Amino acid sequence: MAEAMIEFRDVTKRYGNLLANDGLSLTIQRGELMTLLGPSGCGKTTALRCLTGYIRPDAGRILLDGNDVTDVPTHQRQLGMVFQNFALFPHMTVQDNVAFPLMIRNVPKTAREKMVADALRLVRLEGLVDRYPRQLSGGQQQRVGLARALVYRPKVLLLDEPLSNLDAKLREEMRFEIKEVVTRLEITAVYVTHDQAEALALSDRVAIMNRGRLEQLGTPEEIYESPHSRFVAEFIGLSNFLEGRVTSVAGDTMVVTAHGVQVSTPALPRIGPSQRVLLFLRPNEAEILPADTPSGTNLFKARIDKSTYLGDTMDYRLRFGDGAELRVQSDAQHRFRDGETVRLRLRRVRSWVVTE
Repeated sequence: MAEAMIEFRDVTKRYGNLLANDGLSLTIQRGELMTLLGPSGCGKTTALRCLTGYIRPDAGRILLDGNDVTDVPTHQRQLGMVFQNFALFPHMTVQDNVAFPLMIRNVPKTAREKMVADALRLVRLEGLVDRYPRQLSGGQQQRVGLARALVYRPKVLLLDEPLSNLDAKLREEMRFEIKEVVTRLEITAVYVTHDQAEALALSDRVAIMNRGRLEQLGTPEEIYESPHSRFVAEFIGLSNFLEGRVTSVAGDTMVVTAHGVQVSTPALPRIGPSQRVLLFLRPNEAEILPADTPSGTNLFKARIDKSTYLGDTMDYRLRFGDGAELRVQSDAQHRFRDGETVRLRLRRVRSWVVTE
């Protein structure tokens, strides 16, 4: 059984009338890279600040490596922090920036120099020790911040939106560098972001937060393939939603009438005819076929409203049934024209019960 490194136990934090964390309970395992993901205001940064000790929760407890640290000062929690804005000292060289956490801990000079060299080697910056932050690229500055956070081998590495100030290409490069370093050191890491691509690429598990609560917890694949709610489905990846009513249920299959067409989909537990459901599918879970394709299950007449070239893929907006819109993405090698009549096949459809 995996061993817990961090535990949030029913943590609650208010800012006036705003409930930032609402009874948050979450366990992060030793050696795991956990991402707290959600939109602005969902409570992920508040949770991180409670973990660091920068703020104190109004209720609940926080445990680190089995010890209650709710009232322990920040500097005694053995945490390494990487910030969004790099937070490097502009008047210090790379060497001195990375050495700073060791200096304030009174680490002897000889040991300090070796630890700094090891940390810079880890992030591949050995040749830049005498440069100042202004002489570095954004990616290099963020690697200095990562080296500084890891130089004294903290128990946990915390990363607060660390890549948001970098351009798209650098963000992608740094994602894999961070993952490689965390994996190599086998360190527990908590990563805060609103960027779903970062969360899917980096994480062992993802905690989706919404209005201060934990909406869903799982591996990137579980979160993407089996979202538990519309909120999660909309926040992770692109989604199509169609609301309808159950027409019939036979064994493990049900038929739903939605927007004038009948859609076959796996049956939900304890559901019967006339109940409202919300159908859900990703843009790559539908297929566009020529108009003369023979009829079949979940195959409907449709019309291309708009097509957009995205390089390897085409993005289509289609109309079908009584005018419902659906977004479909497919290989760009075979293209359909705007206004063209086609057949639309729904390859995979999931659903949730709609609460009346």
